Amino acid sequence: MIPARQFTAAAATALSLVAGAACVCLFPVADGRAQGSSGNCENEAQLAILSSPIAPWKGAPLRVVFAAEEPLDGELSLTAPDGSVAAKSRDRQGGPPYFWFAETASPAAGTWIAKLTRDGASGACGTIAREITVARKEPPRAGATSKGVWPVRAAWDREMENLYSAWIETLFDDPLDAAPSWPALHEVLRDPSRNILFNHLGWREDEKKLIIRPDCADLPYFLRAYFAFKMGLAFGYANCTRGGGGKPPYCPAWWNIHKEEPPPVPAQQRSASREQFGLFGARAAPAPAIKVPRRPAGLVPGFGHYLRVTVANGVHSGSGRTAADDDDTDYYPVALSEKTLRPGTVYADPYGHILVLVRRLPQSDDAAGVFLAVDGQPDGTVARKRFWRGNFLFAQDPALGSPGFKRFRPIVREKNGTLRRLTNAEIAKDPQYGDFSLDQSQLEVEEFYDRMDEVMSPVPLNPVRALKEAITSLEEQVHARVTSVENGRKYQIEGGHEVAIPDGTSIFETTGPWEDFATPSRDLRLLIAIDVVRGLPDRVARRPERYATPPGKSVEDVKAELEKVLAEELSTRKFSYTRSDGSQWELTLKDVIDRLAELEMAYNVNDCVELRWGAPENSDEASTCKRQASKAQRAKMAEYRAWFNERRRPPRL
Repeated sequence: MIPARQFTAAAATALSLVAGAACVCLFPVADGRAQGSSGNCENEAQLAILSSPIAPWKGAPLRVVFAAEEPLDGELSLTAPDGSVAAKSRDRQGGPPYFWFAETASPAAGTWIAKLTRDGASGACGTIAREITVARKEPPRAGATSKGVWPVRAAWDREMENLYSAWIETLFDDPLDAAPSWPALHEVLRDPSRNILFNHLGWREDEKKLIIRPDCADLPYFLRAYFAFKMGLAFGYANCTRGGGGKPPYCPAWWNIHKEEPPPVPAQQRSASREQFGLFGARAAPAPAIKVPRRPAGLVPGFGHYLRVTVANGVHSGSGRTAADDDDTDYYPVALSEKTLRPGTVYADPYGHILVLVRRLPQSDDAAGVFLAVDGQPDGTVARKRFWRGNFLFAQDPALGSPGFKRFRPIVREKNGTLRRLTNAEIAKDPQYGDFSLDQSQLEVEEFYDRMDEVMSPVPLNPVRALKEAITSLEEQVHARVTSVENGRKYQIEGGHEVAIPDGTSIFETTGPWEDFATPSRDLRLLIAIDVVRGLPDRVARRPERYATPPGKSVEDVKAELEKVLAEELSTRKFSYTRSDGSQWELTLKDVIDRLAELEMAYNVNDCVELRWGAPENSDEASTCKRQASKAQRAKMAEYRAWFNERRRPPRL
């Protein structure tokens, strides 16, 4: 990230690269003394300013973001060339970073003023302003870049990371109880009400119908690459093993937008050869040469191909599970604190699932603190969910790698133009970052969740409220499974053939229709989530200091009350799923918990949806079932059932 006082030069450079001979998008305030004062104030407040699009003109909405490291109070306003205030907001969002957003849909041509008026700040730093020139005509578009996937014109640092966090939070913003979900990431990116960077480059690039459909491992990379593409930042990714033989994944190669990876082996060939690094992390024999489409000419088509083909084939869940102290990785671990767990931070669980934090809601008098995250599914679905033990699994096992919260490793450009990643030691010493930490590696499972409870809710929680919020999280997880199982039903009725069941641990990690429509990993997480909710009364009894015990009640009294509330809530919270014949069937959360045994073998896409929801044999619910996995597949599932019964995912051999 570039300091705000340097943003003008970067914007001018970006303009020459992207929009040709058009007017500059950001200028300092005209008065020389005001310019210097404003720049100093921005540095003091660690303030970053973003104006979008990069070359504003009257035919496109004008969006402005001010992002700060500290929780400043103030008002952001946009003043039109005629002196009228077109938009203003005191709605400070985030935390940290903290940011303000303002937009005007049809800006008049001329000079606009974006101004943050700070409460309680005296003198020159009371107001920080930027001039934005809006052109009368749409700027001309530049030709395709000849070097790399896109040009690098700015640098990653704290202020740019803060803008990245603000963009992520705005992209997935919704009320806490909304539980939003999208069939693909491009559905979110094409929404100008969410995407601050919509058509930022002036190419109408977000109207080109690019298909952006990441799975869970791709999602953080796709988000990071999209932001880097728009802002002219460096981007790269590592080729990693998946681990095995008792060792975590490691990454022997790194590629970037200036040094692209050679054409990849198709997914089906990689799967057949146990990935290009083999069973135990050793490099396997090279695959036969194949013909893969080259990256097309043009900035936007080339970017789409780079995401869809190059990055998607280059990264996987092992990329997030590398050893915490490994320098040759895309992610590095951070400490557990509200300052480090920002939007854009990645969570890698030990069994291969990846989530991206998108918002933190601090604890209030009425509710516990909440971290919200998004994840991708093999079928392309992107959904938001809460941090809790049922969604964010944690375990310490060297064979699985290092789980936990991690951030993207900063990429810097050397004087000769080459790109490289900072090492852990460099990150720890860099004043722009300084957040590398091995703390999570020292925590046992219960310690990790206890620490997260303290980060989210420093003040002791009302135990009944904590229980109800856990049940709500379970409810969200069940609704997400409804979508996954329904996608499998649609695959069946649209003529999908019987899907082969993978062997052994590959049921959790493969490609094709099994990965898209079977749900072994998701069902294992659901079983763990159910255990968490059922065990919460015992957890409260184990850690009474974390919960506000009502006056006059003992720990035993509180536990008994929680068990009563649990039974009532599970019986009254309902949902429905679509049966094989298209009719709806209603269940309660209690029904789901009562069917734990059936859910240990309910992940096979070849089974009807009634079986996948554990419908009792010969019941009215099961009467519409017309499809069942073969005896051979059921025998395999019986063999693997112990993993689900014991709530464990075995490591790769």
